[in-house]
Amino acid sequence: MPEQPCGSNGVQMSRIYLDNASSMPVDFRVFEFAKPYLMASHGNPSSLHSVGLEAKQAVEESRRKIAEFIHAENENTIIFTGSATEANNLAVKGTALRNIIQGKAIIASAIEHMSVINPMKEMQKNGFSFTSLSVDSTGVVDLKKLENILTKNTVLTSIMYANNEIGTIEPISEISKIVHEKGKYLHVDAVAAAGRIPIDVQKDGIDLLTLSSNDLYGPQGAGALYVKPGVKIQSVLLGGGQERGLRSGTENVFSIVGMGEAARIAQQEMKQESSRLLPIRDKLIKEILKIDQSYLTGHPSQRLPHHASFRFSYIEGESILLNMDMYDIQVSTGSACSSKTLEPSHVLLAIGLKHEEAHGSMVITLGRSTSMNDVELVSKATNETVQRLRKLSPMSQEWRK
Repeated sequence: MPEQPCGSNGVQMSRIYLDNASSMPVDFRVFEFAKPYLMASHGNPSSLHSVGLEAKQAVEESRRKIAEFIHAENENTIIFTGSATEANNLAVKGTALRNIIQGKAIIASAIEHMSVINPMKEMQKNGFSFTSLSVDSTGVVDLKKLENILTKNTVLTSIMYANNEIGTIEPISEISKIVHEKGKYLHVDAVAAAGRIPIDVQKDGIDLLTLSSNDLYGPQGAGALYVKPGVKIQSVLLGGGQERGLRSGTENVFSIVGMGEAARIAQQEMKQESSRLLPIRDKLIKEILKIDQSYLTGHPSQRLPHHASFRFSYIEGESILLNMDMYDIQVSTGSACSSKTLEPSHVLLAIGLKHEEAHGSMVITLGRSTSMNDVELVSKATNETVQRLRKLSPMSQEWRK
C-alpha cells in the first residue's frame, strides 16, 4: 500500500473527493439494493420465463421511480440507455430525423455538453442548419437572441438545466415558453442538475430530458431519456427493438435497477442534502477568492448548491489538478488535458474568457462525503498550489515585474 500523501506541514491527510460532477461513488444503499441483479438474478428482461420476467419487473419498477423523480406523466415516458451521452444522441438525432418534415433547423446553447454539440454538428451533414446560442458572462443563455433565431423551422432546441463546469442554472421555464411559441421541441440535459435541484418536466414544459445514473450516486453504464407523450423520435441504435424500439440491446439490469433506487434516494434526501452543502460551498468560495488573482466562474447565486468553479491567472488548470492530487484532494479542470484536446474549455470561452484565462480553471463539486471540516484543508491546499505554480510560471514572473 502506498503511503498516504502529506501536506506541506507534514501532517498526514485523508482523501477529499471533490470531482463529483465527473463521477460519483455508488451509494452503498444503492449497491446493496441492486446487487442481486449483478449475479443471482441474471435474467434477460426480454425472456418469457420466470427469471426473465423477474428482471423485466425490476426494470419497470426502476422506470416508475425515475418517472416520479422528474414528475413525468407516467413510466412509459422513460427510455433507458447505456449512458447520458447515448441519451443526448438519441434526443438530438432521433427527434431531428423523425420530425424532418416539420423543419431542418436545430439550436443548442454554446455551453452544452459535447454529446449535444457534436451530434448537432453531425446533423449538418444531413442538411440541417445548426445555430449556437450565446450566453452572458455568467453562463445564462441570451433569451432575446433565442427569440430572434427561433422559427417554425426550428425542430429542436437543446438547453441544459445547469452547466456541469460553471454550475450556472438556466431559466428553463422561460426558455420553454419561448421555444414553444416560436419553435417545436425543447430538449434539456439535466445530468448536472438532477439530484441537486427539483425537476418537474411537466411544470417546466420540457419535451425531452436526459439523466445519468452515475450522477445520481448510481452505477455507471445507465442513462435515461424522458420523452413527453406525443413527441415522436426514431431510434439511432437498431437491433432487437428493446425500449419501445428506441434503444435496442439487452438492458443493463444491475445499473438500471441501481439508477432507479439512486433516483428514489435523491428525491427523498435532495432538499436536506442541498441545504447542508450550500454553506460549505459558500465558505469554500469565500476562502478561495481570498487568493490574489482568483475569480469565480459562472453565476454568483443562480448556481448549483454543490458547485464552485474558479479560474486563476498565470497558471494551468491541469497543473492545479495534479498538484491538488498530491494533497489527496481530487478536483477537476476545464482546460486542455481534462478535455483531451489542445483547446481550452469551450464553456469558458463562451462566457467571454480569453484563451490564457480559460486555461487556469479549477472545478469543485461537493458530495455526500463532504463536510465543513474540509473547507480549511481545501482552501489551504489551493492557496499553496496556486502560489507554488505561480513561482514556476513564466507568465506569473512577467506579471510580477
